[in-house]
Amino acid sequence: MFKQRLISGIILVVIAVITLYFGGMLTFLVTAGISLIGMYELLRVIHVEKSALSVTAYTGAILYYILLLLSLDQYILPLLLLILIVMFSVYVFTFPKYEISSVAITFFSIIYVTVTLSCIYRIRILEDGAYMVVLVFLSAWGNDTLAYCAGRLFGRHKMSPVLSPKKTIEGAVGGVIGAGLLGAFYGLIARHFITADFNLIPVFAIVCAVGGLISIVGDLGASAIKRNYEIKDYSNLIPGHGGILDRFDSIIFTAPIIYYLLVLVVGLQ
Repeated sequence: MFKQRLISGIILVVIAVITLYFGGMLTFLVTAGISLIGMYELLRVIHVEKSALSVTAYTGAILYYILLLLSLDQYILPLLLLILIVMFSVYVFTFPKYEISSVAITFFSIIYVTVTLSCIYRIRILEDGAYMVVLVFLSAWGNDTLAYCAGRLFGRHKMSPVLSPKKTIEGAVGGVIGAGLLGAFYGLIARHFITADFNLIPVFAIVCAVGGLISIVGDLGASAIKRNYEIKDYSNLIPGHGGILDRFDSIIFTAPIIYYLLVLVVGLQ
């Protein structure tokens, strides 16, 4: 299992590096594809992955990415409202085929998976985006790895005993601090490639620490959904890792938080 997980992890890293290095349409298509697969995994949990509701959700996700590609952000909210109306129409005119919870989760899947993960592409197209997008993975995956190490070494107090018994407060603190240190180290390296009017080291440290903190919510949130529906993994797409949502759970909230930190606080465009 470890060997399988390691090989899959290496392949994922290679794909991520190639995708983010070349940017542009490649990053756009890969991000959109990951979003659609993630939506499919979530909708499969509630058994509507091949329904009229899911077709509406997939279509909405594709239209969302088209608006994003064309820089037509002003039409995203109207699109979401239209999707909601169409879903409710399906719910009403096929009643009682679907539960209202299915409608809610299907709409939720667009925000939870598509909109959040699209921020990877949003960051990539920012100024120096090729360097900035690395912060997402440093904070999320870095926090995850270092939290595990800190938890094994110092863990005493359970963070969420029912949901995730192995995670500890000490591990979480170690992960956030570790993510911040990774950000600072990355800033030390990146300053040789990025010309910015701010000090990269403290800014990257803070961004990664905040991203690492938020990634804990994403990780536990995805686990909570699995516990609710009594499943181990969202799928077996990635050998040793599970599905897209199993591997990208910590990135789901980290990507938008880092995007808005860079845009609203740091001032990137």
